Amino acid sequence: MTIRHTTPPDGNVFRDLGIPDQEAENLKIRSGLMIEVRRIIEERRLRQTEAAALFGTTQPRISDLGRGKIDQFTIDSLVNMLSHAGVQVELRLGRTSSSGVG
Repeated sequence: MTIRHTTPPDGNVFRDLGIPDQEAENLKIRSGLMIEVRRIIEERRLRQTEAAALFGTTQPRISDLGRGKIDQFTIDSLVNMLSHAGVQVELRLGRTSSSGVG
């Protein structure tokens, strides 16, 4: 019998992989931003040089993004890229049950 685990849509696959909570949250945010950048590139069928101009960065950075090099991007850099392309980025905050606040 095979045991399967599926992360719920609002879950965090990075946490499920055993990555500490704070790092897992950071990775979740960065991956979501990277997915949005890649979605725009694919939707508009942009070449890397065109995407670089749209996002205010260089072609090698777009190449790194396309290769999923998440360690090369900070949340700030991804928000700046999206903002440069006219995308409004919103941050939603919430409390976790283990936040110790309250």
